[in-house]
Amino acid sequence: MAKTETTTSSCQEKPHLNGESINQHLDSKKIINPNEDAMTDPEAVGWPSRCKWSLESSSPSTDEHYPHHHVKTNYAMNRAVLIQDTILDYIGQTPLIRLNNFAKANGLKCQLFGKCEFLNPGGSVKDRIALRMVDDAEREGRLVPHAGYTIIEPTSGNTGIGLAMVAAVRGYRCIIVMPQKMSSEKANVLKALGAEIVRTPTEAKYNDPDSHITKSIELSKEIPNSIILNQYRASGNPLAHYDTTAEEILIACNNQVDAVVAGAGTGGTISGLARKIKERVPTCKIVGIDPVGSILALPERLNEIPKDHSAGGFYEVEGIGYDFIPTVLDRELIDKWCKTVDSDSLKSSRELIRLEGLLVGGSSGAAISGAMQAIEELGFKDDHTKRVVVLLPDGVRNYMTKFLNDDWMKDREFM
Repeated sequence: MAKTETTTSSCQEKPHLNGESINQHLDSKKIINPNEDAMTDPEAVGWPSRCKWSLESSSPSTDEHYPHHHVKTNYAMNRAVLIQDTILDYIGQTPLIRLNNFAKANGLKCQLFGKCEFLNPGGSVKDRIALRMVDDAEREGRLVPHAGYTIIEPTSGNTGIGLAMVAAVRGYRCIIVMPQKMSSEKANVLKALGAEIVRTPTEAKYNDPDSHITKSIELSKEIPNSIILNQYRASGNPLAHYDTTAEEILIACNNQVDAVVAGAGTGGTISGLARKIKERVPTCKIVGIDPVGSILALPERLNEIPKDHSAGGFYEVEGIGYDFIPTVLDRELIDKWCKTVDSDSLKSSRELIRLEGLLVGGSSGAAISGAMQAIEELGFKDDHTKRVVVLLPDGVRNYMTKFLNDDWMKDREFM
């Protein structure tokens, strides 16, 4: 990790803002009472309100007041034989793989599939929402390519990488604000893509003055022509998965799927998946994965930290879990929540890599670990007719010095 990459300091100390680095500028302003809840308050002015989708609501094709813009995608087209203009054209249409070896090793007779989102160009499922949020902002005139605009985003890293990739192609300055806990590999990829990085304390609550959300708001107030796309509230987050990810799963499975399992962070992935899949296959169970220490699961009692959980509220797995309920997360759509612990999640990631050759990250291990719980509790384990799809959100590139390292695992008593 670079020497400048310390808590609340930029990894890339370039002169900006009249010769100041980003963090020197923030420190000099000493904003005492920023609007900490501006990105999370459902009543906040200037951000989209919570989505009013329901199974009974009008379809986009018949309701002239429908607020969302949907993307038409031709999934019959074989893009592999085409020459595309940019790498962004290859976001999506990720493989759906039978996890036969893993299922056999764990005594499962049901059909288990992995949706390989880590094979997106930027390495994660968040490529989809990064492109969608930028496309929406450009369509609405809030961003203009190659015209001096700045994208700012608080993130655990993968959305930042996706945005930095889009920014590189479209000519935007990109500033990513993320907690110190997030891996140095993510920071290195961001820097390679030309993004500037601000680190914040891992322990800072979402509405603390030092949180990644508050720091992003401060920056947006000070940098001209800057925009926070705000994955916690942006409709493009769940809509990206409603329009593409869910559609891909349903087409691949011929609308025959009994459960879909996905981790929840911002909640956009699982909410978008759930809405489309519930429309097409109402009997399909949607299973949300939430690490111990997070508060996203329902009922609330699931979020109580067990007395024998030595880590308290801290968890190593990145990209899932939060200490507040993001606007884009529609918890009422989730039929079942499973809580996961780091040791099971990270060992499951290593098992997937070893048995299936899938170079997945820690949140993929959490998803497959939670899926094992759900399969047992739903009674699917011995039923060969049941089809379970597990979303594998990111890859091992971001964690080479973490759970792939035996010493790192042993130091934390995970093995």
